[in-house]
This record gives sequence, C-alpha cells and structure tokens, in this order.
Amino acid sequence: MIKRFPGLTPTRSRAVVHDDLVFTVAVAPDPVTSSMYEQSAKALARIDESLALCGTDKSKILSAIVYITDMARKGEMNRAWDEWVDAGNPPMRACIGVDLEPPHIVEIVVTAAK
Repeated sequence: MIKRFPGLTPTRSRAVVHDDLVFTVAVAPDPVTSSMYEQSAKALARIDESLALCGTDKSKILSAIVYITDMARKGEMNRAWDEWVDAGNPPMRACIGVDLEPPHIVEIVVTAAK
C-alpha cells in the first residue's frame, strides 16, 4: 500500500495542459459521503469538467490511475467507472490501494490527449 506524506491533503481538482497532453486529478467535492460509489461518480464528474475546460473529453483519455482506500470495495468504484467510461474507447486503468486523507476514499489521476 502506498502512503502519502503526513500533513498533505488530497488534491481537490487540478488540471494542466502541456503541449498536446492534459493531466488532471480529482476527488469528490465537499461534502464527502462515505460511499465508494458516490465518491467515485463525483470524482469522475470532476474529471469530465476538467477535461472540458482543457479542450478535450473522456474519449481521448490515454490512461487513468484510481487510488482507493479499501480494495475490498473496488466493485463499487468499478460500477461508477463502467457507467462513466466511453465504452467504445476504454483507456488503460490501474487501481491502487492507498491511504488518503479522510474523508476521501477515492482519487483519480487522468492523462488525456488534447
């Protein structure tokens, strides 16, 4: 399991464009529920917003890393992902168990083409 440095808070929602690539990170916005499904769905909605602001969309995602605090609840995150992802062009995705700053239990990092 990966651990964050003490005292660091999770990234709320950030995006940056570098050349023709977009990098974005999102967690569920406050107030945060304890539901893995709801936090995942809200974080994915933030990814959509960030990508749109950067001039791209989820069909252009190259890779995604999903950090979750409880791998036993990965099925809830998978359900939100399956509802959200572009089924015609699903990106590579990794899911990694980590300790996130409570109350966040999901954080998503995406790389997309512009």
